Amino acid sequence: MDKEACQGECQLLDLPWEDVLVPRILSLVPLQTVVRLQRVSKQFHSLIQVYLANCRSFNLSPLGPCVTREAFCSMLKDNRVLQSLSLHSCSDWVTDSELLPVIGQNRQLQSVELRGCTGLTRRSLVAVSLTCTHLTHLGLAHCEWVDSLSLRSLADHCGELQSVDLTACRQLKDEAVCYLAKKCVNLKSVSLAVNANITDEAVEAVAKNCRGLERLDLTGCLRVNDHSIRTLAEYCPRLQSLRVNHCHNVSEHSLEPLRKRAVDIDVEPPLQRALVLLQDVLGFAPIINLQI
Repeated sequence: MDKEACQGECQLLDLPWEDVLVPRILSLVPLQTVVRLQRVSKQFHSLIQVYLANCRSFNLSPLGPCVTREAFCSMLKDNRVLQSLSLHSCSDWVTDSELLPVIGQNRQLQSVELRGCTGLTRRSLVAVSLTCTHLTHLGLAHCEWVDSLSLRSLADHCGELQSVDLTACRQLKDEAVCYLAKKCVNLKSVSLAVNANITDEAVEAVAKNCRGLERLDLTGCLRVNDHSIRTLAEYCPRLQSLRVNHCHNVSEHSLEPLRKRAVDIDVEPPLQRALVLLQDVLGFAPIINLQI
């Protein structure tokens, strides 16, 4: 290749940064690779800073344990256009001090995933509620700091919420969940799993107020029984998935109508469970005429 041809070649960094490289190329690159690119050269470092200031989705989950709080704050210090933020697996270091500034300057956030972020407090949830009024998804699984007051704040200010994961938020009781259901009627996916405080009252409130409900997780809700499951079948025609494993007071009597609607249920029918047990004991499945 002659010298003129070499000079005529277009280098990657010659492409328009904000119109091409950031939205069409770097947006497709995994975050861990983007972070490493900063070390290539001063130009690449400047490019990545532009990208971080303009990215709309920021998922730190794959890198969580390897990132320092200083690095996190540095990466998002200039971003004011985030729509999706995931900090799952960042529990070792993320606290209110790191999260609050990011929330405060990103009012367009629609999805926030804080699963397992045990170092946060109710201040973070209240900040999300007051700032991110267009929120549609919030993940709070295993965040035991979530209490009734902070959940009420969420309900009061985030009426567009469609998905909420409250797995193992053990401070919550029926009253708070009922309030959320009445305020956030567009909920399609709800998890109340692993909470012994939840009873039929909360489940019925979700069923009667959130008629578009598609997925409900009640795993380990020991005080839920058939009554609320029947209500769920009556009021939620769009239900697609129901999780009731370890709900010992929920029987096949209430689940059967949902099975007939092809709802995905994580508990096998009694006969099917018996056949599995027989197969384990005998080493083969006996032939049974189910049409008798």
